Amino acid sequence: MILTQDWSEIDYAQAWQQQEDLFAHCMEQKKAGVPCEDTVVFCSHPHVYTLGKHGKSTNMLLNETQLQEMGASLFYTDRGGDITYHGPGQIVCYPIIDLLHFNLGLKDYIHLLEEAVIRVCAKFDVVATRLKGATGVWLDIDTPKERKICAIGVKCSHFVTMHGLAFNVATDLRYFSYIHPCGFLDKGVTSLEKEVGRTLDTKAVQLQLQDELVQLLLKKSKSAV
Repeated sequence: MILTQDWSEIDYAQAWQQQEDLFAHCMEQKKAGVPCEDTVVFCSHPHVYTLGKHGKSTNMLLNETQLQEMGASLFYTDRGGDITYHGPGQIVCYPIIDLLHFNLGLKDYIHLLEEAVIRVCAKFDVVATRLKGATGVWLDIDTPKERKICAIGVKCSHFVTMHGLAFNVATDLRYFSYIHPCGFLDKGVTSLEKEVGRTLDTKAVQLQLQDELVQLLLKKSKSAV
């Protein structure tokens, strides 16, 4: 069984703590020999930049005063990946799941997250794909217009995951101009709204992403039996 939760808009620090609580509970269940409760969380955050454990602080182009003036903050996290931005109009998804329940290794899990977003983009006739050597979901790879629509950064310990993906739907892309997104200096960032050229209901897109992700996980769980 896969549980889903919608935390709506929530401060990043609070969401991180609630993730940690779910993660710790899952680890306790595993140690006790009880199957972990697999939970997929959806939310959004006020303006915030997060830097992964292997990220470079030089990829943040603003100082503390400038961040405050913008009403944004910076967090150093324990996920993979470099720096990214979270804000209104973006779907953030945090699966706290035991990969063993789904017969998944970490690489295949990231591939599954990407696939869920690729399928949602396809519903809007947006052709999205993967970029060799980089996580996330991309458009027009190997062209001068190469750009990212979804960032992915996860943490995995004893096969239990946390953190996840950030899918730009109605995101204010100006905030990405203050960083080198995911450490790249030569690649762009886009949103689903920008690609389709019209206003979208972010919650409706979130439900589509939830359906695709849960269905992909359930398919894997059946194959693991």
